[in-house]
Amino acid sequence: MSVLSDTTQKRVEQEIIRAKLMTADELSQLKIKAERNGIPFMSLLVSEGHVSDEQFTKIMARINGQSYVNLSNVRVDQAILDLLPQDIAEHYMAVPLGEMQHKLVVAMLDAQNVQAVDFLSQRIDRPLKVYAASEEGIKNVLKQYKLRLSKDVVGDVVAGSIEEPVAEEKGKKGSKTEGNIKTIVQDSPISKALSTILEYAATNRASDVHMEPTETSYKIRCRVDGVLREILQLPKSAEPALVSRVKILANLKIDEHRIPQDGEFTVKAANKAIDLRIAISPVIWGEQIVIRLLDKTGTSLKLEDMGYTGRTLRAVRSALGQTSGMVLTSGPTGSGKSTSMYALLQEIKNDKVNIITMEDPVEYKIDGINQIQVNNDVGLTFSAGLRSILRQDPDIIMVGEIRDKETAELAVQASLTGHLVFSTLHTNSASGILPRLLDMGVEPFLIASTVRTVIGQRLVRRIGDKKQTYQSEAAETAAINATLSGILPTTKENQDAISKDLGYGSLPLQVQSAYTLTRGIDSVDSPDGYKGRIGIYEAFEVSTKVQDLILKRATSAEIQELVKSEGMISMREDGMLKALTGHTTVSEINRVASSDSAA
Repeated sequence: MSVLSDTTQKRVEQEIIRAKLMTADELSQLKIKAERNGIPFMSLLVSEGHVSDEQFTKIMARINGQSYVNLSNVRVDQAILDLLPQDIAEHYMAVPLGEMQHKLVVAMLDAQNVQAVDFLSQRIDRPLKVYAASEEGIKNVLKQYKLRLSKDVVGDVVAGSIEEPVAEEKGKKGSKTEGNIKTIVQDSPISKALSTILEYAATNRASDVHMEPTETSYKIRCRVDGVLREILQLPKSAEPALVSRVKILANLKIDEHRIPQDGEFTVKAANKAIDLRIAISPVIWGEQIVIRLLDKTGTSLKLEDMGYTGRTLRAVRSALGQTSGMVLTSGPTGSGKSTSMYALLQEIKNDKVNIITMEDPVEYKIDGINQIQVNNDVGLTFSAGLRSILRQDPDIIMVGEIRDKETAELAVQASLTGHLVFSTLHTNSASGILPRLLDMGVEPFLIASTVRTVIGQRLVRRIGDKKQTYQSEAAETAAINATLSGILPTTKENQDAISKDLGYGSLPLQVQSAYTLTRGIDSVDSPDGYKGRIGIYEAFEVSTKVQDLILKRATSAEIQELVKSEGMISMREDGMLKALTGHTTVSEINRVASSDSAA
């Protein structure tokens, strides 16, 4: 922050007092402190938080007679961003905001820099309407350049040569390999388009990219925090070349269009190496590509960070103390089952145990764990691999998924012979796992004697960093009361004890006419107010009463009713408690955990 003249500083002080940000006495004390420590007064004013950067910028704009704009939560249309090149915007800390009476509205950090304003005006050949903005606000908009898909991508594809690569190009034009990381060479419009799409997906934390042919176009969608959004439409003529480019990078047959193909490769995007899993399928209008981005940087494998808490966390930790038996996790595809398994292994990993996994694919590479990749082409299936694992003196075994009777029986036998076995199944709830094993043909007495703990889970979007509180609407209040009646504390006397037992922090008393809830503020980093995801869980230990029900071949509803009576918190209840404590929203819980699927 530049040193201000005495006159300007006095005016700043007057504005601070006028806005009631500080008193005259507080300003005097701060000036003494600044002089004693040899720090510029204005720098100390902002660094100690007496005045925010945004407030200081607004004050300076008022003093200098300039228009001011707060860009902290502003989202700028992509077409407007394209009016000012990114490199120029970053160099001059100037961002476009819109158009007004044939002028381009631009916000600048240094709105008094006449030379910069003249240059920008000449550069875009238009007069400017200039506003002052804070550094934080400018950076918020600059970030949006990286979160957008430039119109040039479509333009280049339309204007460029869209010839399908031939097989001889493999390894020459399509990519170059640095170790095992492929760099997409930008020597054609299609290569540039693919690179831009993957860069956009990585920057926006997308888990999947869908490339879908329609009758007239090639639609690109990204799944961010579990929700698909369309980001781009390419011309139909781009499809053959784009599909072939992906096939070349994934070492697939580019002349095979009749059957599905799967592959993988690693690229560098958003300044990090990202593993990509490719699935290509023929559909009626062409070939569909689904790319799974396996970017595990920044993913926490701590149970608490993933959303485990209270009774659920205690049940899971109890299972980790066992030396034999099975710990099973259920949920649909993409519900975080594999991540939960890795978190459990991470918690019990040490030099005294031999941990071996059988996975398809290996999503996290963890030191100290022996991980085996399923390879059906050479006969290395889950069941074949599990037989091999049992001859390798394991203490703990993780089977990526129990898909058939043979794998289920081998996992049961492994747990019977003194091994702790972790695995996953596709069911709607934790209680549905046990009947599912019965359906696979596993004998009831084997299930009852081997399964120790069962976990069910879903993923919901987490509220972003920028949030606000509000009073629940009638529908939200009704949903909370219907789900949590009998769980929330009823009196002030038992409020602390129940809150501590459940593990969610301080909970409100039931049943209220309205609850204080939290929602995110829509921003660039947090679309619709959400950023990232958190798990909602249910878990129970297989008690003697549950074993009796298994032996009687009870239904999942009967098992669910029993474990609820024994104190299990269901997924829906876990979700509503997380909504009450500001982690997610009631609408997210209603979307992901319906009363039927997670009751």
